[in-house]
Amino acid sequence: MGQAKGFNVAVVGATGAVGQQMIQTLENRNFPIAKLTLLSSARSAGKTVTYKGEEITIQEAKPESFEGIDIALFSAGGSVSLELAPEAAKRGAICVDNTSAFRMDPNVPLVVPEVNEADLHQHNGIIANPNCSTIQMVVALEPVRQKYGLNKVIVSTYQAVSGSGAVAIEELAEQTKAIVNGENFEPKILPVKSDKKHYQIAFNAIPQIDKFQDNGFTYEEMKMINETKKIMHLPELSVAATCVRIPVATGHSESVYFEIDQPGVNASEIKALLENAPGVVLQDDPSEQVYPMPADCVGKNDVFVGRIRNDLDNEKGFHMWVVSDNLLKGAAWNSVQIAESLIKLGLVK
Repeated sequence: MGQAKGFNVAVVGATGAVGQQMIQTLENRNFPIAKLTLLSSARSAGKTVTYKGEEITIQEAKPESFEGIDIALFSAGGSVSLELAPEAAKRGAICVDNTSAFRMDPNVPLVVPEVNEADLHQHNGIIANPNCSTIQMVVALEPVRQKYGLNKVIVSTYQAVSGSGAVAIEELAEQTKAIVNGENFEPKILPVKSDKKHYQIAFNAIPQIDKFQDNGFTYEEMKMINETKKIMHLPELSVAATCVRIPVATGHSESVYFEIDQPGVNASEIKALLENAPGVVLQDDPSEQVYPMPADCVGKNDVFVGRIRNDLDNEKGFHMWVVSDNLLKGAAWNSVQIAESLIKLGLVK
């Protein structure tokens, strides 16, 4: 089990949509694993998952499950992370947490490797993976910030239902069938399972993701606002978000308006910058109707950017369209990428 052989890795929430993608991503990346431990709630324990042709039995996640684990990837809900990540860290594991539990904790780095990989040096055993819609936006904005400065961001999102889990994908499919066949249906999941009312998602757009706060913004919108400032180390950055759920299974889209510090920059310079940016694929040729779409980004790790143009009234303002697979770059791939960065930086014992 020496270092050359790899690391002992645990995935918590192994049966969920993101947990499944994490396992798949570890396999696709040929991540250096000596032993893979799959953990979940008691009700999923005993199920098996195939990793590199080998059947692995899922065990119930308990504090002692993390003895001897080097890296633990968490995606089993905030309450599980709050309970078990500190226990795992106490036992020497470095936790990469995909819930919102620790994101705004000042002692926990919130990391997108293309943007703020160096923050990993500050970890105290727990690293937070940002919200899916925040991740793809900051990957597209960071190269712009580095070269031209950034002082304002206004984003409207077009988010896929898989962000609410497999049950939401099922609900979208069932409602679509019901409407096409003229049958009745009763919404039960979206916009928020635990909220008072539920609305149709098929052939509809719901301007609510997560619950509303007293300021009129939803939690999802506040996550994008606060996380962007933290990841970019720009507490004074002006950010506003409107988050909308649309009837797409996988792949979040975003319309992003941003203002830079430097005058006299044109859209072609921003395009050239993003064409060579890490983790970004530029798809931007209006004359040929080339632009990113969620249907084309499923199963891909990158962030796709297009429709880059100067604002017509503000010379420092620009618009762009950003699309990414919310289960991959928005969750599983960013988590595994953080783990790869930890190894690269020599932070895993």
